[in-house]
Amino acid sequence: MKTKPLKIPLQRIHQGKVRDVYQVDDQHLLMVASDRLSAFDVVLPDVIPHKGALLTQISNFWFKMMSPIIMNHLTEIPVAQVIPNADADLIQRAVVVKKLRALPCEAIVRGYIIGSGWKDYQNNGELCGIKLPQNLQQAERLSEALFTPSSKAQVGDHDENISFKQLVNLIGVERADQLQRVSLEIYQLANQHAHNNGIIIADTKFEFGLDEDDNLVLMDEVLTPDSSRFWNQETYQVGSSPESYDKQFIRDYLETLNWNKQAPGPHVSPEVINQTAAKYREAYRRITGQDFHGKMKT
Repeated sequence: MKTKPLKIPLQRIHQGKVRDVYQVDDQHLLMVASDRLSAFDVVLPDVIPHKGALLTQISNFWFKMMSPIIMNHLTEIPVAQVIPNADADLIQRAVVVKKLRALPCEAIVRGYIIGSGWKDYQNNGELCGIKLPQNLQQAERLSEALFTPSSKAQVGDHDENISFKQLVNLIGVERADQLQRVSLEIYQLANQHAHNNGIIIADTKFEFGLDEDDNLVLMDEVLTPDSSRFWNQETYQVGSSPESYDKQFIRDYLETLNWNKQAPGPHVSPEVINQTAAKYREAYRRITGQDFHGKMKT
């Protein structure tokens, strides 16, 4: 399934794996979440219907909830003010945000041992350089959530886990301490809300920037099915990869293919695309308490 190009009369200054960023003025940007899907740091040739709108609306929900903890990049400027002819689809998937200086790292919080962390633990008993107790099982809850930062990769490159000391070398000790504290606070609040609605947030990653006064600001996306592992609390079991409401379903499918995880990515069957879209919609419903009503492009 191909996506239709968006007609936006602004200069595009950045194209990420999922999001496109346009210049509004010296202080503001238009951030548009596409329906593109990336897996193993490769953008796949097919798209997930309404994915961009779902990511944007889920992020907006969390940004509001986390505002007592941390400022975010959202503004009060409506998309229709910047793009007067914006259709309903663009309004759902776009936001006008503050222009920030992005920190050169990603803030990852892990509450359960899974994915690359599980592979690390099997190899050396550690998770991103942090020594863990013996005999942990796959998908087991950690005694406390861990902050494990990573480098920020360019499109086509792979993120790399870094130590807290390396993070300090990148952004300084005070900023690194703040990043760790805020990330863990966000995760704890979000995981409690999700738990009350049948979802376990196994892990997640955040991105932060600095405003003109050097204040730390939460940016990009937050606690979405693209940036987090959302597990079904009802079927969760230690010892196996749990049922999820995120793109792990796509990752598992791709693992069955004869693909070297390098670009170009393989096509995904319509059945897998539809199942993935259903998982994203279910994540939205459980997190926000509302059904998603997507608007088609005109």
